[in-house]
Amino acid sequence: MELVFLGTGTSQGVPMIAQPEGLCDLENRRNWRTRSSIHVRMGETRVQVDAGQEFRLQCIENEIPGIDYFILTHGHADHILGMDDLRRYCDMRDGEALPVYGTEEGLDRVRTIFPYAVREKAVVKGYPAFSLTEMPKVLEIPDGKIYSSPLPHGAIEVLGLIFERGGRRIAYFTDCSEVPEEARDLANGAEVVILDGLRQRPHPSHMTIEKAVETADIIGGKRTFLTHMTCTVDYEQVGADLPEGVELAYDGLRLEV
Repeated sequence: MELVFLGTGTSQGVPMIAQPEGLCDLENRRNWRTRSSIHVRMGETRVQVDAGQEFRLQCIENEIPGIDYFILTHGHADHILGMDDLRRYCDMRDGEALPVYGTEEGLDRVRTIFPYAVREKAVVKGYPAFSLTEMPKVLEIPDGKIYSSPLPHGAIEVLGLIFERGGRRIAYFTDCSEVPEEARDLANGAEVVILDGLRQRPHPSHMTIEKAVETADIIGGKRTFLTHMTCTVDYEQVGADLPEGVELAYDGLRLEV
């Protein structure tokens, strides 16, 4: 499998509008963060998770050639508002709808924001088309399986995802205040574990850096990466204090798993 971090930032991105100086060293490009999303290639099958406001630019920057499945972890703006730019990938399917999986909450948001795209065939060339299906516990695709488990995120639940191919696993747990036992068990010992690590200070619907590190220790993945970080998380300074096996992700990071 191949994993690409298209974005590793929060709803505001980094640098954010009117950002106070001195929070991150912006001379270090790894501190420039667009909205969080990942792209996973499982054999010949390409899976995109979430699409924030910079999705089009992320795809150009990272040379994403195609998408076969799209998974929406939840319907918040920084994960859904780039979905209109999936239209190019629908064009590459001759206008046939792109399979879109999500929670009931997330899919309802898609219907509200993109009603013109919820159909089996694009209206005309150049328009998006989404075939919506609630994410099952196990999604079997041609080159592997994707497991899902609910994660708490304020008033809603988001999708925690575990990608499996050939006995190797990638766990993606973003936008959550904790990782419940079911999700931890699915991710236990995975080759790569990706965790929400918003900032140093507590937040009601996200894990802190400290909580993410504690969770990483419980899951016991071979490598753990933190994502969805604010402008207070400096790549060099915070990264230097992390324990062995835990790292900060950055936009454009590619991993072979």
